[in-house]
Amino acid sequence: MDFLFNTNAQFFILAYLIGGIPFGLLLAKKFAGVDVKASGSGSIGATNVLRVVKKTNPALAKKLGATTLALDALKGIVLLTIAYFIGLSEATLWGIAVLAVVGHCFSPYLNFEGGKGIATGMGVMMFMLPLETLIALIVWGVLAKTLKISSVSSLTGVASLLVSSFYIHPNMAHAPVVFIVFILYYKHIPNIIRLFKGEEKRVV
Repeated sequence: MDFLFNTNAQFFILAYLIGGIPFGLLLAKKFAGVDVKASGSGSIGATNVLRVVKKTNPALAKKLGATTLALDALKGIVLLTIAYFIGLSEATLWGIAVLAVVGHCFSPYLNFEGGKGIATGMGVMMFMLPLETLIALIVWGVLAKTLKISSVSSLTGVASLLVSSFYIHPNMAHAPVVFIVFILYYKHIPNIIRLFKGEEKRVV
């Protein structure tokens, strides 16, 4: 158990545990009295919180959706900021980033189920690759406004981040980025299937 006294290991464990906190589920239950895992897409993320709560309280839905988005994004950012300022290595920072996303997508508090990981993924990428994340957010914003299909705008934004990282940082180790992108796409497989069937719902 000596590894538990290792600073890197402590941050890795915290990243997973903090990443796994289902903010959307908790907020929707407390303030709207609904279980987002039993409604809509069943996701604990901001989009499903917005969709489910909007049925009964549109004004509250926007607030809870925005709060969920912010808290999910902050899961990784806060820990990465602390790790950076105490001088942990870039490799450790990437480990924290990956585990925060893994925690959100496979939460230890929800029998290893979780959200789609977009907000948490964008949060950690904003810290690690700010320019690429800005590009991704612009792509996401344009498609979100025009197509209004959350999965399409999210996945296209993620893809643009990955591609741009190879151009902007050609010499960096891209394995963590590729792994995070893989997880995000894996969690969106049901959405991708619905897209091909023409059944994916728009956010209105």
